[in-house]
Amino acid sequence: MTSSRRDFLRSAVLLSAAVPLAAAGCSTTDPKEEKSGGGSLQKAKDAGKITVGFANEAPYGYTDKSGKLTGEAPELARVVFKELGIDKVAGVQVDFSGLIAGLNAKRFDLVAAGMFITPERCNSVAFSDPEYVAKSAFMVRKGNPKGLLKQDDPGKKGVKVGVLEGAVEQGYAEKSGVKKGNIQVFADQASGFEGLKAGRIDCIWLTRISLADLLTKHEGEPYEVTAPFTPVIDGKEQFGAGAFAFRKADSDLVTAFNGKLAELKQGNRLLPIIQPFGFTQAEIPTAADTAAKFCKG
Repeated sequence: MTSSRRDFLRSAVLLSAAVPLAAAGCSTTDPKEEKSGGGSLQKAKDAGKITVGFANEAPYGYTDKSGKLTGEAPELARVVFKELGIDKVAGVQVDFSGLIAGLNAKRFDLVAAGMFITPERCNSVAFSDPEYVAKSAFMVRKGNPKGLLKQDDPGKKGVKVGVLEGAVEQGYAEKSGVKKGNIQVFADQASGFEGLKAGRIDCIWLTRISLADLLTKHEGEPYEVTAPFTPVIDGKEQFGAGAFAFRKADSDLVTAFNGKLAELKQGNRLLPIIQPFGFTQAEIPTAADTAAKFCKG
């Protein structure tokens, strides 16, 4: 998810928690304001609403059974924007791989989906500082019959690996020796789990957070999540840092968001907001974990 966080999901639809695209809080901006990087925050304040793009992936951003938009990112967004004077956070659901395109097409005002900060994405959007950092893990059958514990194990043992569409884990798997023919891409966590259950894959590679959440939905079934690990790609540790994504022109929005996020971290208020979604103190970023750091790779 940690990908995750990252990278994921579904077809472009509006849920009951979502709003019509034309009604997005500040989905259109004056060209002059975009050029100067000003005005987006004030427009959202005037409207009393801001619209986020999400991919319907628990625990990052999803709609619950009642149709409410929730998850660690939307709930954190609600706290931050309320303190910025914006009371309503609405949502637009799209496929994870389409979130950045949707953002830059002004279908919504920011991405709240636990998206990982990567140098490639930093070329297209402006990230907030991360709200969490995460490690990878595998979901496997109970007892871990294939002995999958480390990053290189799937490639060395020739097993079939499930990843989510648009997720960073697909690249991790390829660069860790997993043959492309042994990588199966799924649209979402549910279909990935069904693939594992049917024996089409031997493991699912996602963040520990995503897999732990998935496991809670299948209590009593013979599956487990391995101990977390940090992938090393091209000699560099890949610390998954999840953050909110903004249009590059909306520098006022990014600056205001980062200011409130820093206050939450410094006041030990961040963990209580995201803890209900399976996050722990181990996932809380340090002061050194900035967007600039992860954009460099």
